[in-house]
Amino acid sequence: MSNSPINIKPTDNSNKLSCCIIIPTYNNYKTIKRVINGVIEHGSDYPIIIVNDGSTDETPQILENYTSKATILTNSVNRGKGYSLRKAFAKAWEMGFENAITIDSDGQHYPEDIHLFIEAAIKNPGALVMGSRNMEQEGVPGKSSFGNKFSNFWFKVETGITLPDTQTGFRLYPLEPISKIKLFTTKFETEIEVIVKLAWKKVKFIPIKINVLYDAEERVTHFRPFKDFTRISILNTYLVALTLLWYLPIRVINVIKKEAIKSDESNLTKSLSIGFGFFMGIIPLWGFQLLIGIPLAFFFKLNKVLFVAAANISIPPFIPFIIFFSYLMGRPFVDNETQITSLNSLTLDSIHLNFVQYIIGAVLLAVAAGLISTLASLLLLNVFRKGNK
Repeated sequence: MSNSPINIKPTDNSNKLSCCIIIPTYNNYKTIKRVINGVIEHGSDYPIIIVNDGSTDETPQILENYTSKATILTNSVNRGKGYSLRKAFAKAWEMGFENAITIDSDGQHYPEDIHLFIEAAIKNPGALVMGSRNMEQEGVPGKSSFGNKFSNFWFKVETGITLPDTQTGFRLYPLEPISKIKLFTTKFETEIEVIVKLAWKKVKFIPIKINVLYDAEERVTHFRPFKDFTRISILNTYLVALTLLWYLPIRVINVIKKEAIKSDESNLTKSLSIGFGFFMGIIPLWGFQLLIGIPLAFFFKLNKVLFVAAANISIPPFIPFIIFFSYLMGRPFVDNETQITSLNSLTLDSIHLNFVQYIIGAVLLAVAAGLISTLASLLLLNVFRKGNK
């Protein structure tokens, strides 16, 4: 699944969106005033929530000038960007907003692009709109470009979704699904955690192209490569583990389910695809089942997804049972005192001595499994897909 950034022109119906604008800030006194003024000018009168994350520079004094124009939240000490975002999300949801735009306070984003997010959200209700920066443009720090590629790769592994910019801080979040997920991180990695968990919640992602400015003299970044990459790596390890144990199997099951109910194939075609998959998964051609089976599935115009899913009957947990039952089915055809009759007698030496018994039994087992799975799946499909016999 891939999402490419799109260009969107603002329209006059942007005021229909229930939305606020969140600005987290920490020691950005050089840029915070310009960012806030830009949001006030280009934010179409959307309410503003500013989170002062324990700033120790002139930021608190600057924010005093905006108490009548924004809701200002303050952390007594620096808690991290993720903590500030979570605090702002909770406040925005409490105030009754359905969406929230986040914009960084370091001056890299252009408030003029706020309308692009509003327009995209109106056209795609409930979607997460992600600003997509041009990371190849002149002036982009090398660590930012590398970090973005690193993040994009792991996001795809964890969700199956391709995004051009997963580290952008310029986003429009749907707040209702955020209110239903548990977030554990509090630093920069929170922006990764939240989008992965929203993807797992089936939230739609809409990337849009935005402008970006990297001013080395003015911009202050609090990203610490070693500490923050370590935190992000730990988070990705946790997310990948969850993906492999839970979310990836669910994605695979959903793909198989979609293929099973697809309306442009008959029940017989689907059943034959499943039966052929079981047959090829068991037939004694170890290492070549898919290499031979997939071209045959194309030739016979079978459902390739259902075939591959069924052919994976020969994955490691099932291999000992396939071998054992192959020997049992081949037993009547071989006269040998060392025949394999139980799982306890299944050893490398016994397998070698009874190879013919296995070959005959495996072929018979493959034929039997193919016929039984074809008939069983045809019966089930005829029950649940009555209009596609």
